[in-house]
Amino acid sequence: MTRNLTTAGDAPMDQPELHHPWGIVSPSFWAGAETAPEAPPAVPCGLAAIHAASAAGRHEDALLLAEELDAQLTAAHGEVSLDTIQVREVRGYLTDLAGRAPEALEWYLHALRLRARLHGPDSPDTEAAARRAYSLWRTLPPAGAQDAAPALLAALTEAQGPDSRAARRTRRRSAELAAGA
Repeated sequence: MTRNLTTAGDAPMDQPELHHPWGIVSPSFWAGAETAPEAPPAVPCGLAAIHAASAAGRHEDALLLAEELDAQLTAAHGEVSLDTIQVREVRGYLTDLAGRAPEALEWYLHALRLRARLHGPDSPDTEAAARRAYSLWRTLPPAGAQDAAPALLAALTEAQGPDSRAARRTRRRSAELAAGA
């Protein structure tokens, strides 16, 4: 196909039209596709403040900041949003740092259920959340681990099914604990 251009500065007449790999650039190209909204500025700023408090050893202050950020995100985006879930996992982590591992496990189990709702049971994010919950459970003293085993197994079964790797490991470890191992 040739084009006949007569405007000064255009390609010479009868020169083949130039095709680029991306096609013809038009105003709609520059408009671009709709993108996901950017994270609210509160998230990075809030997480930075939480990190600063925690790094300074002020875990209870960090927990209060995380609680405030959680409330803001839940009000803005609902419970099943990635930002909200991540802040709830941070709350679990901070609770563990504050020396309250059983309560931290509850946060991790809550986040696991939310991740399964958001991403599905086979998602790498859901699998990672299951590993975090299982790993935290393994740090509990034997009596505490025995007490928490039913809640962990219920959450893993709900999130990933009864035959998930984490559920099988939990049943095995729970049996060992019951046997006094």
